[in-house]
Amino acid sequence: MGVPAFFRWLSRKYCSIIVHCMEEKAKECNGVRIPVDTSKPNPNEVEFDNLYLDMNGIIHPCTHPEDKPAPKNEDEMMVAIFEYIDRLFNIVRPRRVLYMAIDGVAPRAKMNQQRSRRFRASKEGVELQEEKQKIREEIFQRGGYLPNEEIKERFDSNCITPGTEFMDNLAKCLRYYVADRLSNDPGWRNLTVVLSDASAPGEGEHKIMDYIRRQRAQPNHDPNTHHCLCGADADLIMLGLATHEPNFTIIREEFKPNKPRPCALCGQMGHELKDCQGVAREKKGEFDQFADSPPVSEQEFIFIRLSVLREYLEKELTMASLPFPFNFERSVDDWVFMCFFVGNDFLPHLPSLEIREGAIDRLVGIYKDVVHRTGGYLTENGFVNLERVEMIMQAVGVAEDNIFKKRKEDDEAFKRRMKEKKKRLKAEQAPAFLPTGQFAPEALGRRGAPQPIHNARHTAFEMRMQGQDQRNKDAAQSLKALMRNGNQALAGSSVGMDPRGQKRKAEDSDSEPEPEDNVRLWEDGWKQRYYKTKFDVDVGDDAFRRKVVKSYVEGLCWVLRYYYQGCASWKWYFPFHYAPFASDFKDLKDMFTDFETGTQPFKPLEQLMSVFPAASGNFLPQTWRALMTDPDSSIIDFYPEDFAIDLNGKKYAWQGVALLPFVDERRLRAALEEVYPDLTPEERKRNSLGSDVMFVGRSHPLCDFLIELYRAESKEGSEIPPELCHGVQGTLNLDEEPILPDKPVVSPVPVLRDIMQNSAIGIKFKDPQYNEGYVFKAVILPGAKIPSKVLKPGDWENSNRGPWKPQLGFNPNRQQAHLDRSAFRALSHSISRQQHRDGPYSNAPPPGSYHQGQHRPRPHGGHIPSYPNSRQYDAYRGPHASYNPPQPYARLQYSNPGWNRAVQGQAAAYQQNQQRAHIAQPTYQQPQQRPHQQPQRHEGQMGGQGPPQGYLSGRHYPLPPPSGRYNWN
Repeated sequence: MGVPAFFRWLSRKYCSIIVHCMEEKAKECNGVRIPVDTSKPNPNEVEFDNLYLDMNGIIHPCTHPEDKPAPKNEDEMMVAIFEYIDRLFNIVRPRRVLYMAIDGVAPRAKMNQQRSRRFRASKEGVELQEEKQKIREEIFQRGGYLPNEEIKERFDSNCITPGTEFMDNLAKCLRYYVADRLSNDPGWRNLTVVLSDASAPGEGEHKIMDYIRRQRAQPNHDPNTHHCLCGADADLIMLGLATHEPNFTIIREEFKPNKPRPCALCGQMGHELKDCQGVAREKKGEFDQFADSPPVSEQEFIFIRLSVLREYLEKELTMASLPFPFNFERSVDDWVFMCFFVGNDFLPHLPSLEIREGAIDRLVGIYKDVVHRTGGYLTENGFVNLERVEMIMQAVGVAEDNIFKKRKEDDEAFKRRMKEKKKRLKAEQAPAFLPTGQFAPEALGRRGAPQPIHNARHTAFEMRMQGQDQRNKDAAQSLKALMRNGNQALAGSSVGMDPRGQKRKAEDSDSEPEPEDNVRLWEDGWKQRYYKTKFDVDVGDDAFRRKVVKSYVEGLCWVLRYYYQGCASWKWYFPFHYAPFASDFKDLKDMFTDFETGTQPFKPLEQLMSVFPAASGNFLPQTWRALMTDPDSSIIDFYPEDFAIDLNGKKYAWQGVALLPFVDERRLRAALEEVYPDLTPEERKRNSLGSDVMFVGRSHPLCDFLIELYRAESKEGSEIPPELCHGVQGTLNLDEEPILPDKPVVSPVPVLRDIMQNSAIGIKFKDPQYNEGYVFKAVILPGAKIPSKVLKPGDWENSNRGPWKPQLGFNPNRQQAHLDRSAFRALSHSISRQQHRDGPYSNAPPPGSYHQGQHRPRPHGGHIPSYPNSRQYDAYRGPHASYNPPQPYARLQYSNPGWNRAVQGQAAAYQQNQQRAHIAQPTYQQPQQRPHQQPQRHEGQMGGQGPPQGYLSGRHYPLPPPSGRYNWN
């Protein structure tokens, strides 16, 4: 789920980290679709080695999309997932490894959040159905129209949880998909694919991080591997920084707010459920052929360059005059640790720290002030120095009172601005009166001439008298209503009556109804009220407060260990719904020692019993389901039909805290012992923990080695020869249901064909194992080459200055499409040049980071040639690619002196343009090459001939060089 508002804050503060993706589209010729050849160079002008997919971020939008019609059945969902992966592969084009990770059984600390989300989803689904039924009845009573309610089974997104039949079927479909692409797609030919399905324990993103940590600790690991991680969670940014890999990029969907969504009742666009009026749908197309195809814009993707984020952090975290040597890598780890205080998936955020209020900037400022007195950094390799953390927390605690008061002042100021804005918009909605007769407004575009005005003064007098008569009638109706109803306003009074004679509606009220806040953090005594309201204890109960702080400190240590070393304990969790105050963090030095060792994760069906509400019990075996609904069940209290949601100072229910009881592991296991014998063999298989599976194609150097393992029927694990698999190491074990070359693969999706000529092979894969207590070092590996600097000196000041143009692809010198002179002349005739434009890409100049790369000198004299109606010349990037200067031609002399002067003027203008273009011509920067290596030439660069240098096919597959292959810029 990530950290709410973290990415929005980060992208606004450090805007140059974002790069918009360039995507090559498939072509169509004579009705035949020609797919994209992903074996060609990346159109973003950067080559990635490894692509990691956090599959849950793909499964959810493909199974229940919010901005387009949902798939009709499970088969369409699987096809949508395949197409989504294809599109990502087309953008990134990895050359070594594709790692697909689905969320498996999560640690107990994460189960509490999963339980809250699934109970909320079930409750909101029931409330939505009740609201739809209520509004439907109201519309029918008014005589409105609504389409017939379709009777179809609602897709329960809770099935996207390990242990369900849906996830088991998804794993089979992904195996088929990988075998098909390895057999038929040239871009996959030499790729190593690892599939970690829901049977392998661990969250998807943390399984990926565990793979990276264990591979980079091997001696054969390439320290200059370029990683690309796909996922929408904001905490992936912190996970990427925690790897300390110099080349790490994140790809995610570009968030576009206020997307239009169809009404949940009538299916029309332009209004929400609560505003539905029951108006008949307009016909779309001459024969209503577009009725079932609402306009949907294709989702775009962006890259987040963590190497550029590291440049920003280096600028911000660098400190002088420290009593100890400055280490940038350690300061990055401290920055990641401080971000945990504003919220994560495992701990509630501290009451005084909100990202929207600049909490991270406040923490960084305190950190830079206090670190001189701490004697060192807060963390090291994922382990926390609590004595130093206490100094940070006490500094935050001193400012807590002012933070709460400032929050209240800002909230009141925001309400005043919104109230004034609402009044202003309401006043501008319609004029005070509509003139009639010959002064009545007419529709634009009437072809007839304007009608002449006759006797204007008499017409204006009649309009005034008509308005006076209407007011008198309204006053009389209001008086009659008061007399008839005992001085109570009539509900159905005239629309135009005096507002003083009727009750104000809720939307006309000056203040909106708000939830009651009994804590009132902005008033004195806030700590006493907080502990009494949230924990039902007195503030003087120091033992209880220390217990809450101790659990929170354990949580901080657990989360940091989880990010840097892996899961320290599968059974630990934070046993409270709310966090303590920063001022309560006292005497932390001896508060935590270590976690319990040897803990094991839950089994998949046990996790379903821990996180599912009773409404989703249909995904469980029947006897297990009865434990959720039977009043005599020993664990019936784990599954309340209704529960309270504490807004906790927030405005919307989804921001509140779901007050659900915590699951007692011992009681749960005792109750399940009675129903375990009822499991069928299929259910027992789904309830077991599995392992990852590795796939390669026939042309991969490792293929022969795997075939020999199956022929020998080896029962013991075999180590991967690193020279055959891009330096990847691990243990291989034979798969019980393997995919083998020349063996057909049956399609689990009926609409897709079977693979009759399969060339893929699959085998179980296990990451390299290390002794218990081994510590993975959070450092830059020896031999790693830091990417070239991207930021310019002025980018730091311009980082939060306003709208700017996004960069397309990783090449800052890309020549973008533009309008030619004729197009600008047409625009100048139809659009006023003096019109003010304040859109997202207005006259504000882009930040300097947009012009990365080599500096280009301005033309002689420092003067930039101006083209009033053209963009043929850009002072920063040089001439555009589409600008083709005219070819020289033989000059002819004419007897007419006017002709001679015109021709001479054209020649002089041409020579001047040639000189300008020559001055601003971009220079080609040769990528770094190793000795005895030919320079890599891409299509369209420096007149390169022949195919681009890439990976050869066949058995003589050369290993990629260990470093310096790709130029980041």
